[in-house]
Amino acid sequence: MKKLIIARENVDDSHLPSNLHPVIKQIYANRNVFNAEELNNSVATLHDFKLFKDIDKASDLLIEALKAQSQILIVGDFDADGATSTATLMQGLEMFGFKHLDYLIPDRFSLGYGLSPALAEQIVQIKPDLVITVDNGISCIAGIDILKAVGIKVLVTDHHLQGEQLPNADAIVNPNRHECNFPSKSIAGVGVAFYLLIALRSVMRDLGYFEQQPPPNLANLLDIVALGTVADVVALDANNRTLVHQGLARIRSGKTRPGITALIEVANRNAARLSASDFGFSLAPRLNAAGRLDDMSLGIACLLSTDINQARSIASELDSLNFARREIEQGMQVEAQAVLDRLAFSDDSIPDAICLFQDDWHQGVIGILAGRLKEKYHRPTVIFAGGENGEIKGSCRSIEGLHMRDLLEGLNTADPHLINKFGGHAMAAGLSINEQHFNDFKKAFDAAVSAQLSEESKRCIVFTDGELPNDCFTMEFAQLLKQSGPWGQQFPEPVFEHTFEVIQQRIVGEKHLKLVLKHQSGRLVDAIAFGIDVKEWPDTEAKFVKVAYQLDINEFRGKFTLQLIARELEKVY
Repeated sequence: MKKLIIARENVDDSHLPSNLHPVIKQIYANRNVFNAEELNNSVATLHDFKLFKDIDKASDLLIEALKAQSQILIVGDFDADGATSTATLMQGLEMFGFKHLDYLIPDRFSLGYGLSPALAEQIVQIKPDLVITVDNGISCIAGIDILKAVGIKVLVTDHHLQGEQLPNADAIVNPNRHECNFPSKSIAGVGVAFYLLIALRSVMRDLGYFEQQPPPNLANLLDIVALGTVADVVALDANNRTLVHQGLARIRSGKTRPGITALIEVANRNAARLSASDFGFSLAPRLNAAGRLDDMSLGIACLLSTDINQARSIASELDSLNFARREIEQGMQVEAQAVLDRLAFSDDSIPDAICLFQDDWHQGVIGILAGRLKEKYHRPTVIFAGGENGEIKGSCRSIEGLHMRDLLEGLNTADPHLINKFGGHAMAAGLSINEQHFNDFKKAFDAAVSAQLSEESKRCIVFTDGELPNDCFTMEFAQLLKQSGPWGQQFPEPVFEHTFEVIQQRIVGEKHLKLVLKHQSGRLVDAIAFGIDVKEWPDTEAKFVKVAYQLDINEFRGKFTLQLIARELEKVY
């Protein structure tokens, strides 16, 4: 789908510090930074843990478990947020002196998401004293009831939206439960787990636990917290930016764990120059590959490893899984595109929603496929894969202007027999339905999206920060931009626009366009556009091109050069 390159209208930035570079200052103002305090990424600016509802109950549960040296089982999730949340609590609780810790990740193919009844039955056989959920639990009503019925205590830590009913847990720490006053509603599951440890340390300090020994340094966990926060694509509000900034600072200074070092190495990244986008595009996919194709315990083992050689061995396995995941995904993309091609719609006739099902598609990859199609067509997308016993599993991705979980809840309310279960966020969700209901679901989904999606929302726009002044078209300013982050979801990396003369153009890696462009200042600069439409490029007739680009620094064999990452190209003949 053709994307429009449109510059944001500049807003008043007089409320921001005058010592900021004027371009950086306007970029912050355009991202709704309202005061200088939001730019302070020191740990001292993090929100108070006491604002979490039930945090006192949760701390009491942990103190009681510590005194009794209870058997604790952490129940995680099979994505990167679940893996980092699990690793955070495993390492964090050990730092406080807990001796009997273990974790359990449900198999996504046989058990599905969260503390399901089937998983709960398995846990009953293990006989832990306390179960702690991370990145799940808020919707696990039946599973938690099974545990409570046999006397197992349950502490839920989660960040997903609350449904009509809360589980019967002993404590529920979740910023998105009703009546919780914690301001950062977009905090990831790993962030909630980290805050639980902060609260525990405070209570233990008050009880005199640290009179003979120093309290644990929880900052040692911030590299994992930063990775999980970016990997889960949560909005980078001020609090999340601080968590990510602090984690990146530790990694860049060499204060990171062997598992993350190994992931950086296998992804061919430079630890000293690591950015938040490296988390999202290089490290997280390798960590996620374990949960998508195999067992997320492999990813957690990498994060928990204390030996660099062992960590490198595991990271190599994860890299191989990620390569296999990409091959599966590419095959599914070809098949999905063939279906869409048969529909033969143009940019002017794209349906309001995309909903596809194929029985042999891989459950672990349908979320990625949904995301790819959503990006390509700028429409809410649901992709289903075959399951068991006549049930199929779907993964949903949305666009701005349509809250996916709320839409599913509306469908479920209108027809309780249509959806077996669902959950998620505004931009991403998952669900299960009976295969026989697919056509009915598709019709209901299409109708609901059409009713809610405005014509404005359907426009695919690449918003830019306008033209970059000539004196900012430098390596020094590119470095300043990197230092002004971290950038990410809902706090996007700056994108500029300019019309360049095309000097050279060629395809590299079969689907990427490499360009040499001439700036109006006369400077030649390299540019690369990833995943280009090879039917349109290269185009020798295009003498000029309008580019929406990110200013980047390319490193090759120790040499650094200015490079543009092209986000969109408009031909100017």
